[in-house]
Amino acid sequence: MFQYHADILERFPKTRGGIILASGMTNAPTSDALGKAYQQEQQATINRIGETPLSELPSLSAWRTTFSAFGANPTKSRSAPEALLRRLTKKGDIPSINTLVDIGNLVSIRYALPVAVFDTRSLKGILTVQFSKGTERYTELGSDEVRHPDVGEVIFADETDLVFARRWCWRQSLQSASKIDTTDAIIVVEAQHENNLDDIQQAQADLVSLLESHAGGNYESAILDKDRLAF
Repeated sequence: MFQYHADILERFPKTRGGIILASGMTNAPTSDALGKAYQQEQQATINRIGETPLSELPSLSAWRTTFSAFGANPTKSRSAPEALLRRLTKKGDIPSINTLVDIGNLVSIRYALPVAVFDTRSLKGILTVQFSKGTERYTELGSDEVRHPDVGEVIFADETDLVFARRWCWRQSLQSASKIDTTDAIIVVEAQHENNLDDIQQAQADLVSLLESHAGGNYESAILDKDRLAF
């Protein structure tokens, strides 16, 4: 149901993804308990980062290098965790969206890693991380205009060439975004930095624990890398 194209791991051999297949979840406005934990995590993250430039965090630096390698400007198209942390450190707060989004963001800022929650209702076949041909179709959140990714950028796409995310971990599509009625999803946490296995394992475990506590449902998980491409 989820895989990395072999070309991706050949080009980016440090890639590691923690994959969670989730079903039967109940999304909702964020509860008081989760909201409190989310606010505490935000404050702890602000305190931990302090005055350190985000570009110097190893996990974010590695994503910047990766973006540059496939032709994306990492300053104009920031990776999802860098964009979150930039907002947090500049404005002091990340607004609550819903249970699933807030859980993903909580874990993302805790480890400075991208976490994507892909609603699977529009998914046809396998969701694959691959290099774009430029002909795939992509619809931004808040728009009904169909666009096309740049040739050679890394995308998440299904077997009908519907794009679920562009520029690897830059932005999700309208179809893949977690909505208030999302019940089934593929949840992905990824890393590019050196010795990233421990971070992926811990982030994945935190995601499952929080999801079980606040969204119910059933979960299967695996960690993919150059030695295991599909789950």
